[in-house]
Amino acid sequence: MLRYLLNRLISLCLSLVAASLVIFLVIEVIPGDPAAFMLGLNATEANVAALREELGLGGTLPERYWAWVSGMLTGDFGTSYTYRVPVADLILDRLWVSLPLAGYALALSTAIAFPVGLIAAARRGTATDYGIMGGTQLGIAVPNFWFAMLLVLVFAVNLQWFSAGGFPGWADPMAAIKALTLPAIALALPQASILARVMRSALLDTLGQDYIRTARAKGLSRRQAVIRHALRNALIPVLTIIGLQFSFLLAGAIIIENVFFLPGLGRLIFQGITQRDLIVVESVTMLLVFAVILVTFLVDIAYAAADPRLRRK
Repeated sequence: MLRYLLNRLISLCLSLVAASLVIFLVIEVIPGDPAAFMLGLNATEANVAALREELGLGGTLPERYWAWVSGMLTGDFGTSYTYRVPVADLILDRLWVSLPLAGYALALSTAIAFPVGLIAAARRGTATDYGIMGGTQLGIAVPNFWFAMLLVLVFAVNLQWFSAGGFPGWADPMAAIKALTLPAIALALPQASILARVMRSALLDTLGQDYIRTARAKGLSRRQAVIRHALRNALIPVLTIIGLQFSFLLAGAIIIENVFFLPGLGRLIFQGITQRDLIVVESVTMLLVFAVILVTFLVDIAYAAADPRLRRK
């Protein structure tokens, strides 16, 4: 287990180094000068050069990359070109929206997927199973931003049960949760569909094992065998998908946050791109990549702890 943990840690570090290089190089080659963008069309070359130096854009690419990476390692993400405040403060403010939204969406998708996948597996080959599989396929195919706009049209415009967008803050927790409900539902639909299909597949694989046949031979009904024996053993791949979905929900809510005008990390990245605020885009993207890699690492460790065959491999 220690050797496996060490190998995964090395893989995590190499992945972070590779991701930081890709993020930095891709963003740096984007056309446009942040200093010229901030000063406008009438700015002189001398003013643009002075502002570039002030923003730390005057060095070579290796120097700027090392300054960025070494700063992140010490908790200094730099200063936003646009807002003129530390990027770390911007990220901390936006995390209070993105993290609860990801957790809310994951809770909804899990609450939907578990019973749906269980029913589909227990009634394999029936009309119920075919209906559930068709519904999950539709849930995967429907774009979440289109579903988000449909939710706004129905529940915000027509029924007026929810607001069409915005976030009131956590001073009133119930109002904050209500503001995150429609975005969480829009994010949860495709994830619930994927998770339900994984749940069904894992349960069906487990139901074909010898110990399930033994339980059925002892007089247990199919439903009892599924709930008492198959469900627990089928949770390992399901929990793996849940862990990966959380990192995806945290990093992949850019469109949904813009649809609902939520001040989260996704909207911060979008604003940074439109305003040519490179340090914000680089730092937030790297933070999201780190979250994805870290969650994947933790899932791998938990999976290996539960299944010794992975450690032997």
